[in-house]
Amino acid sequence: MDGRWVLHLDMDAFFASVEQLTRPTLRGRPVLVGGLGGRGVVAGASYESRVFGARSAMPMHQARRLVGVSAVVLPPRGVVYGVASRRVFDTVRTLVPVLEQLSFDEAFGEPAELAGASGDEVEEFCRALKARVLDETGLVASVGAGSGKQVAKIASDLAKPDGIRVVRRAEERALLHGLPVRRLWGIGPVAEEKLHRLGIETIGAFAALTDAEAANILGATVGPALHRLAQGIDERPVAENAPAKQISAESTFPTDLITLDQLREAVATIGEHAHRRLEKDGRGARTVTVKLRKSDMSILTRSATLPYATVDAATLIATARRLLLDPVEVGPIRLVGVGFSGLSEVRQESLFPDLDLVAEEVSDTEMPPTLTDAAATPPAWRIGDDVTHTEHGHGWIQGAGHGVMTVRFETRSTGPGVARTFSDNCADIARANPVDSLDWADYLEELNRYQSSP
Repeated sequence: MDGRWVLHLDMDAFFASVEQLTRPTLRGRPVLVGGLGGRGVVAGASYESRVFGARSAMPMHQARRLVGVSAVVLPPRGVVYGVASRRVFDTVRTLVPVLEQLSFDEAFGEPAELAGASGDEVEEFCRALKARVLDETGLVASVGAGSGKQVAKIASDLAKPDGIRVVRRAEERALLHGLPVRRLWGIGPVAEEKLHRLGIETIGAFAALTDAEAANILGATVGPALHRLAQGIDERPVAENAPAKQISAESTFPTDLITLDQLREAVATIGEHAHRRLEKDGRGARTVTVKLRKSDMSILTRSATLPYATVDAATLIATARRLLLDPVEVGPIRLVGVGFSGLSEVRQESLFPDLDLVAEEVSDTEMPPTLTDAAATPPAWRIGDDVTHTEHGHGWIQGAGHGVMTVRFETRSTGPGVARTFSDNCADIARANPVDSLDWADYLEELNRYQSSP
């Protein structure tokens, strides 16, 4: 293992960077991607917004307040991120055939040709890898390298943004031991608090414990495993990971839910947690399942299948809410779960998501819930929507309201585009496939041929 080199590639501010790539006017501006409602959460923040203190997982209202009037706030476009991610890692595989992909934007690799290489040779390889990703996609990655996954992950964090960090064997111990214990992969807030109460603040202080002491503090299984990582012992292999068949989240409530309104509110929150995991996974979901555990511990499950796989949070969560049963009729509910399955690579979102909330199929052991009538007209235009104009081509809505909308006509390949204002019922404007903003027709054609081949 002495000559082993593991790489960790992590795309810089991926969601926001894809928005800036496909909407060139936004380059250099503070972009926030995430939920726009009162309970919205930041899914991605550009580096221009991070200088104000904004970050992922922060409440959107707080991030907007920190950034101020210069903030550009956009709803997520999961379909675009999915295609961009696919091309990034297709590109990486040309140099690193075996990847352990962790999410949309990060993966481990262990190139066979780097076994026994010098630090300088590894750095040169990382430089070529970064350059190829940038040339092929226009997106920036940071790359870390070390003796195992732990060190490589820490190295890529230290390399951000737009950097390379190769941790050579001679410096590994000093680097690890000086870092806060929370930087150790697997140490969460609870474990961190336990260690801090004992005066253990750094990875080095944790590494100085005995295995028995680590086990006593963090448990017989987890403690010794983390202790080995703290000592720089990381023999975990890099291997292709099988994609999950379902992504879900659930919560048990201290007090049983007894009204339909309480249940709807709970499903919205839990559905948002599940949706964030879905976004990190990089695929869309076609089937939504709701799990209800009653106070007598019996379980009710209900599922609905949409006509297409989607990452649209509004569609998925609304479908989950429509599957609910009234606690007044079925009894108090102590646990609620929301699951997404039928996972697949997303190639096109529904252009009218509000019209697709009535599922093709609802299955459970009860009568299906009542489905309210879908809207008779398409949803109103909103900031961030992709549109196409008969004369000006592809664009996105930069502002809307009071009967008018401002459209910025641009894609990845156009450079900053012109903005024009139209009435919101202009017959020359129609909804567009968001993927078209990438302007990767040749790549998508090749990808479709590959996916359709036997």
